[in-house]
Amino acid sequence: MELKSGPIVHALLQYDFIVLYPIVPKSLAKYRQAFTQSGAKDDPTDAFLMMDFLGRHGDKLKPVELDLPETRKIQKLVEHRRLLVQEKIRTTNRITSSLKEYYPQVLDWFDEIDTVMFCDFMNKWPNLKKVKKARENALESFYYQHNVRIKAAIDRRIKLIQSSTALTDDPVVIQTNQFFTLILVKMLREIISSIKLIDMEIASQFEQHEDFDLFSALPGAGPVFAPRLLAAMGSNRNRFQSSDELVRQVGVAPVLERSGKKSWVHWRYACSKFVRQTFVEWANHSIKYSYWAKVYYQYHRDKGKSHQSTLRSLAFKWARILYRCWKNREMYNETKYLLVLKEKQSSWLSNQTSNM
Repeated sequence: MELKSGPIVHALLQYDFIVLYPIVPKSLAKYRQAFTQSGAKDDPTDAFLMMDFLGRHGDKLKPVELDLPETRKIQKLVEHRRLLVQEKIRTTNRITSSLKEYYPQVLDWFDEIDTVMFCDFMNKWPNLKKVKKARENALESFYYQHNVRIKAAIDRRIKLIQSSTALTDDPVVIQTNQFFTLILVKMLREIISSIKLIDMEIASQFEQHEDFDLFSALPGAGPVFAPRLLAAMGSNRNRFQSSDELVRQVGVAPVLERSGKKSWVHWRYACSKFVRQTFVEWANHSIKYSYWAKVYYQYHRDKGKSHQSTLRSLAFKWARILYRCWKNREMYNETKYLLVLKEKQSSWLSNQTSNM
């Protein structure tokens, strides 16, 4: 099939006598071009080509295998959380766009609008006219109730409110956009609440998983990245045959292309963007908790590498380390890894530590 997940895949995997082999649509398209240069496409012909591809190149394909139920739960929850986060971003973008039509000042009063405090503020003062009529003690009380206790910050916001000038006095623009904004704010509040609920469920399922200690021990992983890393790796230790296979699938391994006397390197496009984002963000967070990661990052930044390029390089190293820990069911040990780097006489570690 050209699918590796979805309703029909779930239905077919119930039967033990059926083995599903996912074929990448792009691979099938290239295979089709070898026989039909005209570009003609037909479902029955594609079905025949898929069977032919499987018969001739079955060793290059991996059948779909269900992971442990506990792991699949976390994988689905993490996937659903990502969808909610994307929906939150869409909603906040719509709110921003609507506010710019009639009430742009409020965007300067909040560093982030994807918060319960912002939702409460909008429900209480949905336009500039209402908030300018509010008493100072009412505004101070509002901020105190939402754990904003710094007097200088509260006074600064109150002065901004009092000195603000309306963008427009057109009642049609104000009323219609206010109505739409409040609808969006209601949606945003529900999404924020839903994300908290799913975070609690992820934490609960993760704590019960057999690999909880392994992923929790990773520097900087914490409650956010540890479940995401578990979801990316899975529990089937035969899924990846080497660390090289892992870094290619994760998407942090660079791609080398050669043609004649030319060669160039670019980042990998054929991978899960969310999985790559997980590893890169974890690498960034690990700099605060891992000595060698901090040294490695600083060394490459001093050499002139960009922030993102250095993070991908660091994620590459972390993925290889994680593979070995995961494969051997062994918890990460910072001291042990530092000794390995010392034995190998790592140039970047020795150079950087000598400068400290």
